[in-house]
This record gives sequence, C-alpha cells and structure tokens, in this order.
Amino acid sequence: MEYKLPFKDYHKALTKNQLLGLRCKSCGTVTCPPQMSCSQCAGLDLDIVELSGRGKIMTYTTIYVPAEGRESEAPYIIVLVELEEGPWIMGNLYDMDPSRASFDLIGKSVQLGTRVFPGDKYSDGPAARPVFRFTD
Repeated sequence: MEYKLPFKDYHKALTKNQLLGLRCKSCGTVTCPPQMSCSQCAGLDLDIVELSGRGKIMTYTTIYVPAEGRESEAPYIIVLVELEEGPWIMGNLYDMDPSRASFDLIGKSVQLGTRVFPGDKYSDGPAARPVFRFTD
C-alpha cells in the first residue's frame, strides 16, 4: 500500500507555508500530520486537503534542554494547537519570550507559519516544521 501523502510532499508544502492533511471519505475526519489511515475510523479512502493553519493553543511546554543540534535555540516554546479543521498539531511558538510563558497561553488564537531547521545526525538534512504566531 502506498501513502496518499508521503512525508516528502508534506514537507515540500510546508516549505511553501502550506499545511496539508488528509480528509477521510468515510467519516470526514481530517488527519494531520498525514498518516496511512484515518485517525478516527482507520479508513483508507483519503483525499489530500489544504488546511487553514488557524487554531487555538491547547497546551504548551518550554524547552530548556533542547534536542541535539538545537542548542542555540533554547529556551523555546512548543505548543499543541487544535486546528479549525479538527486535528491537533505541535509546533514552535515564535512571538513570545519563553520566560514570560504562562497558562494564559491556553486558548490563544494562532496562525501557522513554517521554518526550515537544519538537519542533525539523525535526519537526512534540513526539514520544515510548523511554527505559530499569535493572531489576537
């Protein structure tokens, strides 16, 4: 079986500030990041859809001890965002000083952007990742 939306295509779209997901033809659930099957009903009949990138912060964490290769970025904030279309995705929050992060972040509206991060010894090169900025 072949992936409907392979990571290389998802990644390529992210580098163009496009967020792609998969909508299940059986139940209508949108899955993002893409998977082989629907996250709700495990259906395999999926369509590629472009998502708005708008959502609300559901939770967050501040990273003080970063992953290898990201030492110069620490500290940084990772947020879990519920997108308007339904799926929850993680990404960096970029318009806030991490020392000022508080529970007031939860429920704030954000908009997706992307940033390309350099690869490390565990990856095959640079990769785009979701980043978020406030819209309020």
